Amino acid sequence: MSYFKLATISCCILIVFINSCTQRKSELKWEKNIPIIGSQSSFRASDLNKDGILDLVLGAGKNEFQFAEQGIIAFDGANGELLWQQESNDQVFGSAAFYDVTGDGIEDIFIGGRSAVLKAIDGSNGNMIWEFNIGYEDDSILKLVRFNFYNCVLVPDQNSDGLNDVLAVNGGNFLAPANTEKGREPGVLMLFDSKNGAIIAADTMPDGKESYMSPVAYSQPGSEEVYIVFGSGGERIDGHLYLTTLNDLMNKNISSANVIASEKGHGFIAPPVVADVNADGFYDVIAISHGSKALAIDGKTLKTIWSKKIEDTESSNSFAVGQFTDDDIPDFFTFVSRGQWPDSKGSLQVLFNGKNGNIEFIDSIGCTGFSSPVVYDFNKDGIDDAIISINNYDCSRGFVEQISSTLENQLISIDFVKHEINVIDKAQKFKNIFTTPWIGDLDDDGYLDIVYAQYFNDGSFLTSFLGMRARRISSSIKLKKPMIWGAYMGSKGDGVFPIEK
Repeated sequence: MSYFKLATISCCILIVFINSCTQRKSELKWEKNIPIIGSQSSFRASDLNKDGILDLVLGAGKNEFQFAEQGIIAFDGANGELLWQQESNDQVFGSAAFYDVTGDGIEDIFIGGRSAVLKAIDGSNGNMIWEFNIGYEDDSILKLVRFNFYNCVLVPDQNSDGLNDVLAVNGGNFLAPANTEKGREPGVLMLFDSKNGAIIAADTMPDGKESYMSPVAYSQPGSEEVYIVFGSGGERIDGHLYLTTLNDLMNKNISSANVIASEKGHGFIAPPVVADVNADGFYDVIAISHGSKALAIDGKTLKTIWSKKIEDTESSNSFAVGQFTDDDIPDFFTFVSRGQWPDSKGSLQVLFNGKNGNIEFIDSIGCTGFSSPVVYDFNKDGIDDAIISINNYDCSRGFVEQISSTLENQLISIDFVKHEINVIDKAQKFKNIFTTPWIGDLDDDGYLDIVYAQYFNDGSFLTSFLGMRARRISSSIKLKKPMIWGAYMGSKGDGVFPIEK
């Protein structure tokens, strides 16, 4: 039985957010339908047309190994119309990183995906600035760079051109046979010149394993040293969680990176986050392995603060960070999947107490999916709530089996104080497996906007791309504090939950 109870639907949309039907109404501001394509990316927001309203960028594409004219798309935040599109040779599943390298005052986009797709795109018009091209056969490291690029991270200028540089990981041979290490080349941690795409530095995983993890970069308060957290291993491949420095990468040698966590039979796939969980004023690293071992690592000593494993589950989902308990220590909410990949059957939502790792809530809403929660205190009770996207179908069929066309996608909010679920939107014959919703204030009117995607489902495989729709809800929630975790890997997309000064 579910831990939470389903709230009764009333005459108002988004009933969790309003006290009565006499206040400002929540409404569907726009909807954009796009045929054929789909996405495993998540929304990022930036004002690309200088109209004062944030616009949305999403990686997209057709099914695997197919060229698509709409590999990266930008939605006008005001009305949902496409501002521009950029082609891609394969699915672009990374989420955009923003940084203005053209000097026009509009942020440009850095985004990656399958088949070594990595592009820099002019945010004003969608034109390509540069892209990575496979080659380097005479280089022992760079010849390995022919697999997936994950989320990029901007780091301080390292080649003295006055511009931040782009950190990324390439790895994950999608053609390698399952349950074997055959064909699984080492992942590569890389640094690119943001202006022209030149490779500044690169090195392989210290253990020689594959990598599927987006890196996280941060500096401790009062220090300019840049630390990088990265991971190795896969669904069935041993792996490690590492901590190195940008200086070591610049020296093209991360072999001495600190091993801060390890696991047998599983690697580290979901990106970690950094936050201060022991109130010492330093960032700690919080991660979850593919084997669903969640842990917090002290940022000063690199010792484990706490560790908790969810038995008989696996996780490829990153944490959402918020204040879910009545102390000042941030807490961590995520999904895990029941069973073993690819025969995943069902989903658990788990909330870890940031202070000690205790499980504060656990529930089983919907079936396996890989989007992440977003967080805000919607009802102003001092405890954060979460919005998640779930899929309801017969979970016993498994993730890779054909699913009934009666599948229903739901966008829901969770109130952790009242133990209550509120349905924001639901649609039969739609699904969402990967895309994290975006929440924030698109038009700077002081009220919360919600942007989310749903993907057409005809009863075929869950991962098939058949067309999509993006929707924006303008809500009645008055924003009272900054939005910290309103998107995948946080509102800034960097995985950092800031320490209050």
